[in-house]
Amino acid sequence: MKQLLLQPKRIYLLVCMSVTLFLLLAVQGMAAPTPGSIKNIVIVHGAFADGSGFKSLYKILAKKGYTVTIVQNPLTSLKDDVDATLRALDKQDGPTILVGHSWGGTVITEAGSHPKVAALVYIAAFLPDVGETTGQLAMSLPMVGEGGILPPDDKGVLYFDKAKFHAGFAADVSKEEADFMSASQVPIFAACFGAPVTNASWKTKPSYGIVATEDKALNPAIERTMYKRANAKITEIKGSHVVFISQPNAVASVIIDAANNQK
Repeated sequence: MKQLLLQPKRIYLLVCMSVTLFLLLAVQGMAAPTPGSIKNIVIVHGAFADGSGFKSLYKILAKKGYTVTIVQNPLTSLKDDVDATLRALDKQDGPTILVGHSWGGTVITEAGSHPKVAALVYIAAFLPDVGETTGQLAMSLPMVGEGGILPPDDKGVLYFDKAKFHAGFAADVSKEEADFMSASQVPIFAACFGAPVTNASWKTKPSYGIVATEDKALNPAIERTMYKRANAKITEIKGSHVVFISQPNAVASVIIDAANNQK
């Protein structure tokens, strides 16, 4: 008789536990990538910057359940930056979306043939063909603004003019933030821009291109031309060259689209 009286309590506890477990799984499902989608994302920064600029984008993607790795390029040569990216790709546990900003687009074009790369995402980025250099593409159309890249110094290193950094590189972030970015900029060896690409991975991997429509560091018309040639899926976002800082949600949407649409 005592066991019969306890049964309703046990049933009640089991029901409560089941409901709690269901709710936990439901919450986890809302945060996780779409079933069957790619969960790994590797991001490659461009010149005059480093990976810290992707903090907001990282938070958005990580909160949704993606595993995000941000490469810190040495910016000493195309080979060195490609090698740094390949090391990051080697560490991934499965298919990966490879993302590049600006000069980082040249890097992912070269590194994107890595077997773990499922698709490429270019953010206001260079997308060269075999034999082309970043410098050639940068000068293929006139600058939109007055430009800000200074001539190489006696070590062959390029810097972005601090006086022009806000307007020319990051016009849609606060002056305070732009001043810090300028003060902490990572210079790039000029030889990087003169290095020809030997592998155009966009010819064999699906590509997505983000045009920053207010870009003053890379003419948006050049971005469109490169993306169209690669048959990339193009998204235009109103933003400066650092559109991933000023419009992180819009940029994240493109990366998620790439992750969700690969087989």
